[in-house]
Amino acid sequence: MKIATYNVNGINGRLPVLLRWLAEAQPDVVCLQELKAPDEKFPEKAIRDLGYEAIWHGQKSWNGVAILSRIGAIHETMRGLAGDPADDQSRYIEAAVNGVLIGALYLPNGNPRPGPKFEYKLRWFDRLIDHAATLVSSGLPVILAGDFNVMPTERDVYKPERWIDDALFAPDVRAAYARLLDQGWTDALRARHPDETIYTFWDYFRNAYGRNAGLRIDHILLSPILAERLEDAQVDAHVRGWEKTSDHAPVWVTLRN
Repeated sequence: MKIATYNVNGINGRLPVLLRWLAEAQPDVVCLQELKAPDEKFPEKAIRDLGYEAIWHGQKSWNGVAILSRIGAIHETMRGLAGDPADDQSRYIEAAVNGVLIGALYLPNGNPRPGPKFEYKLRWFDRLIDHAATLVSSGLPVILAGDFNVMPTERDVYKPERWIDDALFAPDVRAAYARLLDQGWTDALRARHPDETIYTFWDYFRNAYGRNAGLRIDHILLSPILAERLEDAQVDAHVRGWEKTSDHAPVWVTLRN
């Protein structure tokens, strides 16, 4: 079973890139972030034509998450995180697919720091941690996948000294990610590549991709029962080099059945 996450940075504007990657990589399940489209503008037909079912939680111009599956029905279990009834940002969707519970998320960026956007990021992270605790304690096979907007360690960022004041590298944000892992989650990429420099995002500016001046901010977390089934975890970094592509690259894991 191959499960991927991909921040598409605008699903309609970059639809040819998404479809090309889906046809090439053929993931079984995909979590998408940053759709930047309202629900009615989701390109359902183009995705179905490739053999994928889909559920999505869209938002005009911003945010938006989706789950695609080519291996069976998607049984939605949650849309949005609990804990803040006033939060109307489309950042979380959860569903059961082929015996695995999958939470697709787009954690807030949080810049500028300090400020209200950073405070919202911390509150959202706390809500995620609360929900994740329930998921991991259930003993079910669960995946949390998406753009977490956090570089967990200095190994996950090119020239970390330049990011000291950024919301993606703030000590309290990195501490929140560590608290999440402490619940028993396995960071799949780092588990398979403990000592490697491995990135998932390269800015559009200053030839960041060409210089491999990147960040690792897209993560796939596995509950204990799924961590035992982990075969591989990789980044399709070459997709970042395609024309009119996202500034993120797809990340994927394969799990033993």
